[in-house]
Amino acid sequence: MSTRVPSVPLITCDPYFSLWSPVDQLYDSDTVHWTGRVQRISGLARIDGRNFRFMGLGAEPVLNQTSLEISATSSRYTFEGVALSLELEFLSPLLLDDPDLFSRPLSYIGAKLTVNDGQTHQVELEFSFSDRFCTCSNEPVPMAGGVHDLGNSLAAWTGKRKQGPLSHSGDDVTVDWGYLYAAVPRNQGLVSKTGEGLNVRLCFPELNGTGESFVVAAYDDVASINYFGEFRRGYWARNGKTILQVIGEGIRDYPSVRERCRTFDRELAAKAEAAGGTAYVSILNLAYRQTIAAHKLITGPEGEAVFVSKECFSNGCAATVDVSYPSVPLFLLYNPELVKGMLRPILHFARQPAWTFNFAPHDAGRYPHLSGQVYGLAQEGMKNTEVYPPYYAFPANAALYNLHSQMPVEECGNMLIMLAAVARAEGNADFARPQMDLAKQWVRYLIEYGEDPGEQLCTDDFAGHLAHNCNLAAKAIMGIEAYAILLDMTGDKAEAGGYHARARTAAAAWLERARRGDHSALVFDKQEGWSLKYNLVWDLLFKSRLFPPELFASELAWYIAQQNVYGVPLDSRREYTKSDWVLWVSAFSSGRAGREALIKPVAGFLEDTADRVPFSDWYDTLSARHYYLQNRTVQGGLFMPLLADEWAGG
Repeated sequence: MSTRVPSVPLITCDPYFSLWSPVDQLYDSDTVHWTGRVQRISGLARIDGRNFRFMGLGAEPVLNQTSLEISATSSRYTFEGVALSLELEFLSPLLLDDPDLFSRPLSYIGAKLTVNDGQTHQVELEFSFSDRFCTCSNEPVPMAGGVHDLGNSLAAWTGKRKQGPLSHSGDDVTVDWGYLYAAVPRNQGLVSKTGEGLNVRLCFPELNGTGESFVVAAYDDVASINYFGEFRRGYWARNGKTILQVIGEGIRDYPSVRERCRTFDRELAAKAEAAGGTAYVSILNLAYRQTIAAHKLITGPEGEAVFVSKECFSNGCAATVDVSYPSVPLFLLYNPELVKGMLRPILHFARQPAWTFNFAPHDAGRYPHLSGQVYGLAQEGMKNTEVYPPYYAFPANAALYNLHSQMPVEECGNMLIMLAAVARAEGNADFARPQMDLAKQWVRYLIEYGEDPGEQLCTDDFAGHLAHNCNLAAKAIMGIEAYAILLDMTGDKAEAGGYHARARTAAAAWLERARRGDHSALVFDKQEGWSLKYNLVWDLLFKSRLFPPELFASELAWYIAQQNVYGVPLDSRREYTKSDWVLWVSAFSSGRAGREALIKPVAGFLEDTADRVPFSDWYDTLSARHYYLQNRTVQGGLFMPLLADEWAGG
């Protein structure tokens, strides 16, 4: 069975080590970083002395690609020709319940050869890795490299001679420091450093029947994140482990890791099928690796997990609250500790003197520097690749931020809902307990300004700012309810009852002002217009019952009636949509049929779009053309129906 997607994930570890194929056949283009910059891995099969190409551009004849299958953790190609078949699997073992494993900056390329003519053949598979993995520049730079004997494997390495760890920040950029490694099991191949990069050969002498082997590709960034003045390595290195130890473990563990990934893939596919049909399986398989690999997992000063997102193809912000919020369904399902890891940088910065507002911050820096919020600065920000100063250390009188450019209701609601969601997932509010002073400050802001917001920025402002935004008001109501949940779980039940009553009163007022017959309005003060009320889904997940069941049924029916060939628009002003929010509102239905009506058009976008970029969350529902955004973590929101199903029984 062949799969057609806009771009195929190959190596997906973190925002800098992320390789994709933007074509249907692996040999019709060079491989690229998610930004589109060429980072070439070429692949040749040498069969009885003749070369055939299966990966990347070149002049050699090709082995004909016959299929592509994408699962949550792998992309599998098959090729046929010259009396044999080749199965090639790109496996990134992103198993979220095992942080030591998924934080490794390591992926596998598995190869299985099968002879089809009953004869004996001399076969080599050759992979060439470009030095471009290690530099952001298109110009040649002096490189160092060599080969290590690791006992169970041979590993070649390459990197710039002049290293500047964490020497830039920004969006649409690749890493400019660190070292690329390529390794093979001992006695199964050879590795070398060449003038252009790394060369790996898997050797199958006297092949008659079937032969299997694999390549490990790894990247040691040396320093991963500037965490409020401390250069932190990846989570995998927290106890002093080196990249060579990780490679050795990766070689040793490959059979068991591959089997664990296949088990996970099967289980996820079965759950997705039951929740939303075959189209939903395809969507989640493509979203899974992208969502996770747009983060970097590190530890904070006390050894706590810190899960730093990059706001890809937007502005490069790190730990952005309104990017974390849509992404959390995936992580609530498989490891809520990672949601806490998203919240920690924001909670830390919100307590610094430089943040003088009584609402939640938008971000904690620009990737890979968590140096304090960079969104909405009063003065012009740094250009792409430049590094912001340590705003977290600035005094209150520095007056860093422009109030008009902030997102107060949006981020207060997001933070409170995420705190409550973590408590719901873990069955306790231990994480939120030390943060209740901030939470109280933020809920007071929502009560004062959120129930009928003025003209504030919010995450839906693609078509311009809105005052009296009904969906933003719904978020504020759910933020108030989230605070009530936290109070209840921390033992202050009397106070919790008061806030729950406040949320219920606000919800009744919302219904009275927002209902327009068979749907709800875009803004309170106009009759025309509508929008996706995705924020209401938390009323179902929290079992708050602030809103009546018939509201969810009528909203779902309205969205289905309004949708175009590739989905329902975000709101009535334009024909574009956000796929994450479409899947959130699909969870208004507890049945598969109601969900499928909204899910299938999103899968159609993936099949038909002409834009060969990683899964875009913002696209036109008529043309299937994407709007700029790509490779974003928000696609974790596509897992919302699965989360709704899991929490429905709890």
